[in-house]
Amino acid sequence: MAPQGGHVSFYRYDPSEVLAVVSCVLFGVTFLWSTFMTIRRRAWIWIVQLIAIFMEVLGYAVCIKSAEDPTNLTLYAIQFCVIMLAPILMAAAIYVVFGRIVVHVVPAQQRTMELLWVPPRWITPIFVAFDVVALIVQLIGAVMVSSTQATDENASNKLNLGKNTALAGLAIQIAAFGLFTVVAARFHFTSRQFEASLRSKFEDGGSGSTVLVKGSSRKINPNWRRLLYAINVSCAMILIRSVFRVVEFAEGSNGAVMQQQWFMYVFDTLPMFFVAYSFCLVFPSSYVPHMGFRVSKHPAGARELTSQDGSTVELCGV
Repeated sequence: MAPQGGHVSFYRYDPSEVLAVVSCVLFGVTFLWSTFMTIRRRAWIWIVQLIAIFMEVLGYAVCIKSAEDPTNLTLYAIQFCVIMLAPILMAAAIYVVFGRIVVHVVPAQQRTMELLWVPPRWITPIFVAFDVVALIVQLIGAVMVSSTQATDENASNKLNLGKNTALAGLAIQIAAFGLFTVVAARFHFTSRQFEASLRSKFEDGGSGSTVLVKGSSRKINPNWRRLLYAINVSCAMILIRSVFRVVEFAEGSNGAVMQQQWFMYVFDTLPMFFVAYSFCLVFPSSYVPHMGFRVSKHPAGARELTSQDGSTVELCGV
């Protein structure tokens, strides 16, 4: 914390008002577009992502005011906490989308531990549970760090405890999200084993981005794998951001990361914007149907077709 005008600044650098404005505007644009698409597509489960993007908008909006008054503890604490926690909700949204891909696209007989490395029916609950734990632990740590003043009694001990608590939360997040990233990346390749079978049943007659399935009036988006690209890119971005935060907390307030503002904008702001922007380009409900809060084990519109070898393939309409 650096002295400024007789008061103590909560930043180790001079915060840039311009960078905060640019970040707020960029996230604001993605928030508006995502909100429009969520309503248009009735993709209510995507509200989780909307909350995360709104937290980024709020965080950088408060950053603007905090840059004007860097000695204000309330402004510093708000922007620090919401920017710190927003990526956890983004990760939760990714877990849900991946789970919907498995339910709606993967044939029933292919939903196995061998394919996914985790119980198919529990993909979303397992990873979201870890996300909730990481959120709570990081929230506690972030509040402790951001609310501690240099004049507080045992300020050093409070900061160390808050830092270690936040590091524990980040460790939980990286462990869970790291495993999910491996699962999602592996699925990107292993899912090709049944893609050819699905495509062989496509025929003309669909509208827009959908095609009909032979022997069925149902439609399917043949380009659903684009959503996997968005998921894998987003996973990489969130991991980069999480590792950066670990380094930041591990070094402490005297480390190079906390003393240079560009680190945060390059390794946190930019990756999180790429996550928000990627799902604006590849909006999940354009590729995966039934993005409401509830989905059945065998989604509405699914139909099993019998192939020549007697096996069944479950297909889902979009």
